Amino acid sequence: MLEVRCVTKIFNAGTVNEKVALSDLSLTLNDGDFVTVIGGNGAGKSTLLNMVAGVYPVDKGSILIDGVDVTRLSEYKRAKYIGRVFQDPMMGTAADMWVEENMAIADRRGKRRGFKWALTKGDREHYREALKELDLGLDTRLTTKMGLLSGGQRQAVTLLMATLKKPQLLLLDEHTAALDPKTASKVLEITDRLVNEHHLTTLMVTHNMKDAIAHGNRLIMLNEGKIILDISGEEKKKLTVEALLGAFAKAAGSEFANDRALLG
Repeated sequence: MLEVRCVTKIFNAGTVNEKVALSDLSLTLNDGDFVTVIGGNGAGKSTLLNMVAGVYPVDKGSILIDGVDVTRLSEYKRAKYIGRVFQDPMMGTAADMWVEENMAIADRRGKRRGFKWALTKGDREHYREALKELDLGLDTRLTTKMGLLSGGQRQAVTLLMATLKKPQLLLLDEHTAALDPKTASKVLEITDRLVNEHHLTTLMVTHNMKDAIAHGNRLIMLNEGKIILDISGEEKKKLTVEALLGAFAKAAGSEFANDRALLG
């Protein structure tokens, strides 16, 4: 479902501030794979997601989604293939629009636009039922402005919006990092359910090692723009934070130094 082939990304090339963010990186996700991505600061995690989403142009290599070469497609043209949830709960939605209006926009992603009522009675009932599944009391708040929801509620709705039209690929960029632990746990629970229900191919960047181990069927660790660990199956199920740190030290030749990940 996703093929990243020998992709390299260099920022400020040829200057004193040159930074190799991704170095000849290759990654393949099969249909239904739920891959968690972890690594230290500057390892290339967010750059990888941004390259897949089309935020940055590829310096070298190619990216395919469901067999379609999207390497040269702009970010907005890739949007029909991708659902994305950002770290900041304020991103990805329109704060001054109602919950149902935000969901209607997401529901029409990739469709032709025309002159007709934006919301029908059937639409509202569909959104109400979908929100009820979140178990956050949002099914009675369809006409509440998105900006008035809590961070956790907003992330949950954003997740729902990203999966309404079953994208070929779901990108989660540290989508629980700005939430308190209890709320983050609830959002991750909703994430697991939506991914499993819709059989979504998912790439989730996280700073939390426990979350990276507990969620998904596969874990990759980045270091200096390269994949140094790729763990799946029974090996991942038996993985512990201590074992992951040991594997990192062995593969990278140094200790894992990221207080945010360790404390998380």
